[in-house]
Amino acid sequence: MATRIRLQRGGRKGYAFYGIVIADVRAPRDGKFTEKIGTFNPNTNPATVDLNFDRALYWVETGAQPTDTVRNILKREGVYLMKHLRGGVKKGAFDEAEAQKKFDAWKENKQKGFDDIREKDAKAKKDAEKAEFEAEKKMNESIAKKVAEKKAAEAAAKAEVEAEKTAEEAAPETEEAAPAEA
Repeated sequence: MATRIRLQRGGRKGYAFYGIVIADVRAPRDGKFTEKIGTFNPNTNPATVDLNFDRALYWVETGAQPTDTVRNILKREGVYLMKHLRGGVKKGAFDEAEAQKKFDAWKENKQKGFDDIREKDAKAKKDAEKAEFEAEKKMNESIAKKVAEKKAAEAAAKAEVEAEKTAEEAAPETEEAAPAEA
């Protein structure tokens, strides 16, 4: 039986979510499989992989052939590195403890890279929100300034009309008062 490690599609339309499965070559893509060893979500940044590392390593060492995408996922997770290190242990190049130490150092460095990506994305998002907030604040200030100018103009016009009315009312009274004195 020829075995493959491949992706089995799930999720909804436009939002793919994959299971990483061990299946016979002749089985349909989303059909019968031997074992499910993990999941892959390409919708996050970076893509999220939940993998049963020991079972993936077992199947790779057994000879299951991964598809191109799954091979990249397994390389990213370090399955092929561990296979390589185990080969070195079998040949006597170094012992199991040293192999595990090398793998842990590689994994820590890889995780640090992922954390940097997430941190950079979070910072960019925060900066974009701050810039948007500042732009909105400036827009609100300009609107408030225009409204204040309009209200001041209306108040000045109203005061001018009031002054004219009082001037008109005061003018006839002074004219009436002047002939009375004579």
